[in-house]
Amino acid sequence: MALIDWTVLSFTLIFIIAYGIWKNNSHKNIKDYIKGGNQASWFTVGLSVMATQASAITFLSTPGQAFNDGMGFVQFYFGLPFAMIIICLFFLPVYHKLKVFTAYEFLEKRFDLKTRTLTAILFLIQRGLAAGITIYAPAIILSAVLGWNMKVLVVIIGLLVILYTLIGGTQAVNVTQKQQMFIIFSGMIAAFIFIVRSLPENITFSNALQLAGMNDKLDVLDFSFDLDNRYTFWSGITGGLFLSLSYFGTDQSQVQRYLSGKSLIESQRGLIMNGFLKIPMQFFILIIGVLVFVFFQYEKTPIHFNANVVEKVKETDKREAFNALVTANEIIHLEKQKHLNQEDFFFNSQLQGQYLLMEKKAEENRAEAKKLIEKIEPKVDANDKDYIFIYFILNYLPQGLIGLLIAVILSAAMSSSASEINALSATTVIDLYKRYKSNNNQKHYVWAGRAFTLVWGIISIGFALVGNLFENLIQLINIIGSLFYGTILGIFLIAIFNKSIKANAIFVATIITEIIVLFVFYNDWVSFLWLNVIGALLNVFNAFIIQQIIKNKA
Repeated sequence: MALIDWTVLSFTLIFIIAYGIWKNNSHKNIKDYIKGGNQASWFTVGLSVMATQASAITFLSTPGQAFNDGMGFVQFYFGLPFAMIIICLFFLPVYHKLKVFTAYEFLEKRFDLKTRTLTAILFLIQRGLAAGITIYAPAIILSAVLGWNMKVLVVIIGLLVILYTLIGGTQAVNVTQKQQMFIIFSGMIAAFIFIVRSLPENITFSNALQLAGMNDKLDVLDFSFDLDNRYTFWSGITGGLFLSLSYFGTDQSQVQRYLSGKSLIESQRGLIMNGFLKIPMQFFILIIGVLVFVFFQYEKTPIHFNANVVEKVKETDKREAFNALVTANEIIHLEKQKHLNQEDFFFNSQLQGQYLLMEKKAEENRAEAKKLIEKIEPKVDANDKDYIFIYFILNYLPQGLIGLLIAVILSAAMSSSASEINALSATTVIDLYKRYKSNNNQKHYVWAGRAFTLVWGIISIGFALVGNLFENLIQLINIIGSLFYGTILGIFLIAIFNKSIKANAIFVATIITEIIVLFVFYNDWVSFLWLNVIGALLNVFNAFIIQQIIKNKA
């Protein structure tokens, strides 16, 4: 990177951290530390909710997802607006009426302490894992930029996040997230404009979309009922709905964001704002990934987007076979150009058919390269979805914009990680520590919150240090959530909508349901999104049956 990129990047990150610490460095009680003194406006709540979900993974993986698989991923969010409405109507009023600090505090009031504790522990497990992944993601970026050791970068990024989260608490997280979202939106708009302007002069935006359509990258809707297909209209509107209900309605990393609102109305407005903007935002990010795909139809596509992996391969005895694939990739690219550069290409179906055959060969060639990489020992990661966008940024964006885009991704990482660590700390203090160790001194709990922030920050760094790319990071996050979210949501659905089911029934049902969900996932019987539906409905059903058994025995 050039000096101007380092300047932009450094100034952006230092400003965000310093501003958050300066703005909020004193907390008189646990309410100030965890709920930010209930000072957040609806706009702050909305941006904070969006920033919590929009991690670095969003801006790394989503464009790569669109590059490989097209726009279909947006279906994942179709259930989200409906979830926001349900949460605003049923969940939020209960939380505000009871003046809870965490979502799980409500469960003790409705059921008992053991149900509250079990649910809090389930949250801590899944969110603790997710927090590690959100720290791991930006380390990929800086590793690609600096060539530094991944583990060193994980520790540095984790410590930066811990710093302002530990000092500033929830209000610092909320305040910094507003700045981060401004940077994120500015950077992505700038990237979009640059990509469009970087296409060949004779290629209009309409042509770009037409080319993307030829390659099935613009297929947004899939109405098939295939349960193995991860992203369909039906999985999004059902599984996505249940996942969003659980994530936004019961996950403390989100609940804590809107419980900091000035009032019930302010919190509700913030959630509705998120519901209206989330799908357009994801659509826009996916379009950027599709345009990057179009860009690489005219620019030579690398055989593999992870340059570090390529270098490792070239140091092995497989280098000749790999170089042969690289040469083949270059030849295929030249053949594609012969068709693409014809004046009548966009009107000639024969040329388009020939081009598509070449593109298929290019995909097969890249797949062969990945298979070759997977054979190499010691094992290196063959997946390069998460490296596509960062490769484009580093190699093709102008100076200054590179620094801004990297700041975008790191800002997203920091905002999401800070929210998660903040929520993990709050849940540990309020639902476990405070509940089992009473102390009248409010400062004691503030310091306990800071101590657990440090502890969970270190644990998250530990998870990140052993992290590895799964299919791609955004899918890994969603899979981890889906393993627990459905079961947790079932508890809250019963708590809010069914007063007849008691504590012992839901406690036993939750354990049974979670075991079944893990078993279904292990055997790969359905796509992970459906686990949210299965977990929620199965937990409700199990609790009902167990309650009837208990009632009959009594």
